[in-house]
Amino acid sequence: MLDAVQQGTVECGHTASYYYIGKNPALAFGTSMPFGLTAQQQNAWLYHGGGLEALQKIMADFNAINFPAGNTGTQMGGWFKREIQSVADLKGLKMRIPGLGGKVMARLGVNAQVLPGGEIFLALERGALDAAEWVGPYDDEKLGLQKAAKFYYYPGWWEPGATLEVQVNKAAWDKLPKEYQQIFQTAAFEANMNMLASYDAKNGAALKRLVAGGTQLRPYSREILQAAERASFELYEEDASKDATFKQVYEQWKDFRAQVYGWDKVNQLSFANFAMTDK
Repeated sequence: MLDAVQQGTVECGHTASYYYIGKNPALAFGTSMPFGLTAQQQNAWLYHGGGLEALQKIMADFNAINFPAGNTGTQMGGWFKREIQSVADLKGLKMRIPGLGGKVMARLGVNAQVLPGGEIFLALERGALDAAEWVGPYDDEKLGLQKAAKFYYYPGWWEPGATLEVQVNKAAWDKLPKEYQQIFQTAAFEANMNMLASYDAKNGAALKRLVAGGTQLRPYSREILQAAERASFELYEEDASKDATFKQVYEQWKDFRAQVYGWDKVNQLSFANFAMTDK
């Protein structure tokens, strides 16, 4: 998609920037980072924390400009054919998981593989995969993944708030009247807000159906989460030491993450810990 937009083959396209970390590793921040920002926090960073400006500087190198245009919310942690209780249980597993999440899982011993959505079910059903992640209950149910694996893990720590974006060829963008540019940005903003609201509305009902049908919900153990978080930030530090652009975005993002985490511990987390737990 980015190649086509950059070359002007198409004037714009809807995609996720973390597909293009091979071109610039800092593009991962435009979608979601393992143990990073929730959807609401991601929007705060993009719209009011300098995130979008930083990413648009990178996108300019590819003759394009980008705008947030969708978010799936915090994703699920994938489907497994057997229970996974420790880091040792992950070693050697063949799992469909792309991007930075795949790199982190690989550090924990997983044989991370990349497959398009349409191939996941058959690979999981026939044993070519031991586990797979896609999005969340609503989308996973449509693929029928619950028929190929029994254990459904949470949370999807590698994508706590995955942003999709629209990428526009810069030359085509510059030809638009200012009024049309504003209309386009407003439409992208509405798509960003509406997609998140849609997933929040649909995922709960889909999860209820999956559980009623026999799906076994399982939380990742604290051991696995701690190991994955440690591996994630080791990866970030390594990338920052090798790439100046990544380092610049990472340090700005990390400071914002610390600030917004501090605030959400006071307001959202304290509320959720009381209101959303069994009493």
